Amino acid sequence: MSITLQQKKTLPSKQNIDAISNWLMIISYPGGKTIKQKAAFPYEDILLNRRSQLDLKKADSSPVVLDLPNQHSSHVAFAFIDATMNSFDLLTLARKMVDAHSATNPKQLGLMVSGFTDADSERIAEALISAALAASAPMPNFKSEKQTPSRLAKLSLFGVRASHGFKQSFAVAEGNALTRSLSILPSNKLTPTEYLKTVKEIARENKWKLEFYDETILKKKKAGAFLAVAQGSPKADAGIVRLRYTPKVAAKGKKVFLVGKGICYDTGGTNLKPANYMYGMHEDMQGSAVALGTLLALSKLNFNRPVECWLALAMNHIGPKAYKPNDVITASDGTTIEIIHTDAEGRMVLSDTLALASKEKPSLILDYATLTGGCMYAIGTSYSGVFTNKKEWHAGLIKAGEDSGERVWPFPLDEDFDEMIKSKIADVKQCSQESGVDHILASRFLQRFVKHDTPWVHMDLSSSHKKGGLAHIPTDTIGFGVRYSINLLLNDYLK
Repeated sequence: MSITLQQKKTLPSKQNIDAISNWLMIISYPGGKTIKQKAAFPYEDILLNRRSQLDLKKADSSPVVLDLPNQHSSHVAFAFIDATMNSFDLLTLARKMVDAHSATNPKQLGLMVSGFTDADSERIAEALISAALAASAPMPNFKSEKQTPSRLAKLSLFGVRASHGFKQSFAVAEGNALTRSLSILPSNKLTPTEYLKTVKEIARENKWKLEFYDETILKKKKAGAFLAVAQGSPKADAGIVRLRYTPKVAAKGKKVFLVGKGICYDTGGTNLKPANYMYGMHEDMQGSAVALGTLLALSKLNFNRPVECWLALAMNHIGPKAYKPNDVITASDGTTIEIIHTDAEGRMVLSDTLALASKEKPSLILDYATLTGGCMYAIGTSYSGVFTNKKEWHAGLIKAGEDSGERVWPFPLDEDFDEMIKSKIADVKQCSQESGVDHILASRFLQRFVKHDTPWVHMDLSSSHKKGGLAHIPTDTIGFGVRYSINLLLNDYLK
């Protein structure tokens, strides 16, 4: 990103504050502190007075906004918080504080963190930086009226000086911005053909090796589950993208694989979706965009393990060649599948993708998909669901979400759920005609295609889209999963 960060361990002087027109300030909740005490920084008495006028008798996560009585009438969004505020609430507060400056579209933001330990100060500053970067990222817009892009070019941070320079925050922001911008594109702008062109450009820029398994290659690999979905498209441009990142210096350990569902538009196929459920289905490729955004962030961070990214790109079209309920198809591993509902296409393209990827015996597969409405009904749109063949990882997966602010909740994958997808004429049903636990059944279905006891985590992205944004992300399209995955992979959560 082209935004620079300047850090100073000291709190800002009056001259510093007066020189910057827009500020974000987070101050330790003062408890019994009164405004008669000596101020720690200029204008603190004004902030305390405003806070007392609002009768905020305890730490409150709502930002307060005022203009300082200085030459530039510096616009300040500030909050007094307790250091124990959780990551999700902190990021949400940061988004609201940044939004308070959206009308002025500043070139520079002053950030100040006061009254906390060094560790807490870094955590709070990271939230402010992440929110500012997320808000400034350009997103697709096709309005004929000229749009005003974000002018933000500099962040000036006071009260914190981190030796790492918040490099991870910038890398994650870049990966998330890529995820969101791809997901927002309408399906006539992001067909599988155009998606592949974009991925090739990104791969070239980042020196990733790229292979594309087109429909001819997939036929040779007998990937019937993937091809069943692709066969309804008027243009044979579906396929699986395989990207390979190789670090300059690799640590011990096998490759990490990222796998993503990339359905560029989902009509539901022969089982056509109702209009209200079809609107927004251009974002049904967000799982692939999360995998791609995560790979980009890892590359920017010079991640020390090899990573492969597998993107299953296709459209789920209606048409005379589209697959149908009661069809029986054969996946690349020989599994026969009875088709029940053609709107369960995500698990079809992922089944072959997971089977092919796991043949390479990676040490971990993370897969992402906007897979089921069932997960959204079960957990809402503020969390995403996670499923794993390593039950002992549940606590770590939750903790990674709590720490990153992208919250997840694990669901069971017990074997007896398979009773609901038993078929009389094939090895397995694609889904069940019964309702209620489709998110679990879809995951049980996918798990059978993860070979060689490969450790596997599946994320059902129920929080991929939320009106008004989520945590530090200000757009309805969230790009959920990039921040989570980087946190998961860079820290020791999976024990």
